[in-house]
Amino acid sequence: MDERKASLASFGLTRRVHVCKKSVSAQDALKGVDLNRNLEALIENPLNHLTPDELEKDARTFARTTGLEQYQDLMERGAKLAKDPQYFEVIPGVTDDEKQALRDERRRRFRQPRQLYLTIIICSIGAAVQGWDQTGSNGANLNWPQAFGLQTDQRSNDFWILGLVNALLICRLLLGIGMGAKASTIPVLAAENSPAAIRGSLVMGWQLWVAFGIFLGFTANLALYQVGKIAWRLQLGSAFIPAVPLIIGIYFCPESPRWYIKKHRYRDAFNSLCRLRNTPVQAARDLYYIYAQVRLEEMMLGDGDITIADGQEHHSINGRYLTRFLQLFTIARIRRATLASFVVMIAQQMCGINIMAFYSSTLFVDAHASERSALLVSWGFGLINFAFAWPAVRSIDHFGRRALLLFTFPHMAWTLLAAGFCFYIPTDSPAHLGLITLFVYLFAAFYSPGEGPVPFTYSAEAFPLFHREVGMSLSVSINLFWAAVLTVIFPKLTYALTPTGAIGFFAGLNIIAFVMIFLWVPETKQRTLEELDYIFAVPTSKHMSYQIKQVIPYAFKRYILRRKLDLEPLYKFETLG
Repeated sequence: MDERKASLASFGLTRRVHVCKKSVSAQDALKGVDLNRNLEALIENPLNHLTPDELEKDARTFARTTGLEQYQDLMERGAKLAKDPQYFEVIPGVTDDEKQALRDERRRRFRQPRQLYLTIIICSIGAAVQGWDQTGSNGANLNWPQAFGLQTDQRSNDFWILGLVNALLICRLLLGIGMGAKASTIPVLAAENSPAAIRGSLVMGWQLWVAFGIFLGFTANLALYQVGKIAWRLQLGSAFIPAVPLIIGIYFCPESPRWYIKKHRYRDAFNSLCRLRNTPVQAARDLYYIYAQVRLEEMMLGDGDITIADGQEHHSINGRYLTRFLQLFTIARIRRATLASFVVMIAQQMCGINIMAFYSSTLFVDAHASERSALLVSWGFGLINFAFAWPAVRSIDHFGRRALLLFTFPHMAWTLLAAGFCFYIPTDSPAHLGLITLFVYLFAAFYSPGEGPVPFTYSAEAFPLFHREVGMSLSVSINLFWAAVLTVIFPKLTYALTPTGAIGFFAGLNIIAFVMIFLWVPETKQRTLEELDYIFAVPTSKHMSYQIKQVIPYAFKRYILRRKLDLEPLYKFETLG
């Protein structure tokens, strides 16, 4: 067969094309934005450069080459909406019913299809299993050490055994495998199925229902603590209950359309989007826009090669897992997402919340509470944790992920510090246990709408499609690894430093986490998953310089000197959908 040249500029984006092992590059359609070094912090729609005729041609080509020929007219309307979403009222061909659905998308953001909410409900049940798993050991810690002959009041080495059993016992290790897989996949599924405008609200349901699971775990601990010698076994095993509906319900959830696109299963992606959006035209718009941005990601990552032979397109598979893992650290855009996700994940362990989840009953017993009182106070901690997560359903997309973190971390620091100092109050004073409980509850109230929902929401959305699962897996492994480390060392830490010193240590870690977030975590609210490529294309040095040279002086003048000033934004948004 003779070699021939061919260029393919499908969907208005550049893709390298190889014809029988000889390659020719198509004309680069993107103007001026480097997705690894976006110095101007410009966020633009990749379809903006296309003329109306080019857009219609691309949409028809898209429908023809992806097996969606019967939806060609629908894809053309969807492409027009993807390019100019704010002008849907005057775009030719958009019906009155479609216009009303597009108005509702902006004005009634939570009016979504049942299938989308089914996905979120099933994800929420999975999150409740996660939270219940974490707190089953909290109540069991009061009894199982005695059942196995551990005497922490007489042998200091038994503190290490207590921590190791909580973190690394074989059954706990197997449980951790399931928890890690669940924590890696559920937020990603919720993020990839949700519309951009309410993605934070829906994905943060992960933490909301983790908090509910924690509350249920504390409830089970309190209900079972008097049943006798098997109490600690029942407390550990009670988390099995919500796992049953989770196993059944997951089969009824729509698959992620972005996963289908990644696998080049476009018809399946469209069918999934039709279940997750109110109208077919919204599904067509999102399908076309996601695909356009995925092509852009392929350019940036060096993927997306196409071989044309015998008149057929053959997609190369360059993204081996190890290669994609290494690219988390070698490709600038992804490295910044990795850094930001690492910060928010490790900050969740630095703040001290899992110490309370695993050892709150033990801490309250150390504060000279009875076993029943310790379990009751821990139950109240779980209730506060769940109740104060609800405000984030709205605030996470209104105020933003970064703003919630920066507001709550200083408050978590002083509440922990105050709780630690209350251990100095004489134990015979009613204020001793009362004030410790008060400040621990305030700590939970500040944690729940901030560092509670943000880490898993943020990490699920920060990475590009081809690296989302490996990036999320790394983020979750960092979170759970440090949770295991803290679980192991905290009993010994409390013994060495006293409860006041141990809690004060975590108060200091909250301040360090605040600084890390301020410097290294960009805002991601109300951007599509694909538009975040532009956010993370801004160099870390530019982001840090802006925070230090612009935000700090502005905050000092605005809130200390009480001057009315405007802060110049870092990101310059073009019109986007």
